[in-house]
Amino acid sequence: MTTPTRDDAWALLCEWTQGERLRQHGLAVEAAVGWYGANRFDVAEPELETWRAAGLLHDFDYERFPETHPMTGLEELRRRGYPDDLVEAVAGHGDHTGVPRTSLLARTVYACDEMTGFVIAVAYVRPNRSLDEVDAAAVRKKMKDKGFARQVPRDQLEKGADEIGIAFEEHVMNVVHGLKTIRTELGL
Repeated sequence: MTTPTRDDAWALLCEWTQGERLRQHGLAVEAAVGWYGANRFDVAEPELETWRAAGLLHDFDYERFPETHPMTGLEELRRRGYPDDLVEAVAGHGDHTGVPRTSLLARTVYACDEMTGFVIAVAYVRPNRSLDEVDAAAVRKKMKDKGFARQVPRDQLEKGADEIGIAFEEHVMNVVHGLKTIRTELGL
């Protein structure tokens, strides 16, 4: 069996996820994880495609199985032949799973997951709704506002940067750079 492609991953996401916002979130995490793989961690193809697919698919089962997410989806990923490192990254993308993140890919998906959503939320409230207006200072300021994007666990934003060994401020800007690669799709 051949390793599923990015097109296969997108088809799986669309099959299991009807909501445009959750699909957009998958695209955002894919962009940030892919940016890290290509620009910071020197991951080469075809492994880079696995990195991107891990970002894209980390929440693919959430709509169907929110109570058991992502554990139910892991079986589907294995059934479809996704590599073990991608499955591990999906399994450990949140603290709620209790799955340790032992690979750089898993730690990167974790670091980018909540940060992409938070950075996008910050961009939405900027005067021009643009990623060009988002920097680490703006993110830190909004993190102090407990009413802003309150569903985002602030500790995970910090912990994610720590897990990949990058200063928080630099991590914010790296995620912004990754998101800029799909700014048209994000409307930012």
